[in-house]
Amino acid sequence: MNFVRGILDRIVLVAGIVAAGCVPSFIAQYRQRVGGQLDQVLRDIAPFQEIANQFHHGSLEELVRYHLASPDATFHSEGAAIQGMISSAAQLRRVLEALNTDLFHQLVYLLGKIDPLTARATWDVFSPSFDLTAHSIIFAFIVGMAIWLAFFAVWYIFSRLINIVAARS
Repeated sequence: MNFVRGILDRIVLVAGIVAAGCVPSFIAQYRQRVGGQLDQVLRDIAPFQEIANQFHHGSLEELVRYHLASPDATFHSEGAAIQGMISSAAQLRRVLEALNTDLFHQLVYLLGKIDPLTARATWDVFSPSFDLTAHSIIFAFIVGMAIWLAFFAVWYIFSRLINIVAARS
């Protein structure tokens, strides 16, 4: 039994460190996807910014108000669409700003505010890699050790339960 536990605990330790070591690359790829989304929204807003520059002193907000004040339903809907793009750009900027920090704060932010659609899209094309930065290595070691210790706790409880059942038989 000790031989099996010895093999399993080493497998769990190595797998935990490797898996945890890939988390920083997922975060980096998530951040790149958010940056790409922001680039696309800014490209989509650019023609409206040109119109705002020509007719509304460069103010997109003034252009949106002009559209929303229109009695033409199509024009009014277009104003709502422009406002949606402006809001999306602002939100994506906030996400990138929150992710422009150290690994620990990135992880905390994503655990609380990750966008499930962006996370899923990132996961679908995720290319695992192991970053060799100090933060990534320390993170991988700490999380790997935590997984390893959790394995030992589960193994200890499981073996105690088996011993209790065996003693009652």
